[in-house]
Amino acid sequence: MTYREWCQDPEKYAEGFVAAQKAFDLDFSIGLMDLSVLAGDLGSHVRFDEENTPFVDKPLIKTLEDYEKLEIPDITKGRTNVIIKGSELVAKRLGDEVITSAFVEGPLLVLSQSAGAEKLFFDSYEEPETVKKALRTITEYDRQVVEALGKTGTKAICWDYLWANYSCLDDKEYGELEGDVFAPSLNEETRKNGMAVAVHNCADLPHLDTQIRKFKPAIYSMAYYPLIEGSKTASQVIEEGYADETLVAGNLDPQIFEQGTVQQVETATKALCQEVKTALCKRGLKSRYCIASGCEVPPSTTCRLENIKAVSDAVKKYGTIGD
Repeated sequence: MTYREWCQDPEKYAEGFVAAQKAFDLDFSIGLMDLSVLAGDLGSHVRFDEENTPFVDKPLIKTLEDYEKLEIPDITKGRTNVIIKGSELVAKRLGDEVITSAFVEGPLLVLSQSAGAEKLFFDSYEEPETVKKALRTITEYDRQVVEALGKTGTKAICWDYLWANYSCLDDKEYGELEGDVFAPSLNEETRKNGMAVAVHNCADLPHLDTQIRKFKPAIYSMAYYPLIEGSKTASQVIEEGYADETLVAGNLDPQIFEQGTVQQVETATKALCQEVKTALCKRGLKSRYCIASGCEVPPSTTCRLENIKAVSDAVKKYGTIGD
């Protein structure tokens, strides 16, 4: 099965996730395909390589008028439906064996894929109301996806609110574009439809106060950016109280799955376990943390499956307080 086949067929999508659960004994599974699903169904051209993550190579929005022309697609078609039907199949096949979560792009991410980030943020300064009108359309699109996912049996939605990071937007800017209205409404809609809210920050310097303390997700997935000055480590996130009410997950370097040996993966996982356990103890064991990849496990043919298994095995070996 190629990546191109997997990400366009709900049966293959489900087959892959179920096989991964059986092989690696995961505690939860997030159904990420890529970041171009909703933008592609809105009308942007998506490039599908044989063995690589699909991406938008020809954005839909080229003029200000194009923002106002956005129309919600039929969610029973396209790759949006792959997420919905695939999530239903995964939930049925895994049952209560593992926490299953769909992965959905937040409205600002979808619009940045549809217009290109540079154009979007320029337009948001010059014509903010035009951009917000498009964001309202996409938020309704997202809401319809939530409603459909609520009927599948999946237990959570992991939202990618990519632009909640200080490398691109400050708190006020992000709040006006997504964080004050659109994201909170989708979080509430997720809970109303019987699913937990998860958030993946997918960028360096995330707005932790917004994404964790304001959005109050059940699970927060940290991306791996240790070399960026100001990005938090796992221990800092725990010691500063962000993991008190939210299960924080991360923060292994995703590249180690491609470039490392089994021994190197075990060593890195052991070190992260020790760092996390020390921080948890300092916090009085009132916080929660899940060892996971700091973003997606690389979807490439060079990713070594034995390295994924090595993480699972190392957590069982080193992840208990007192070890």
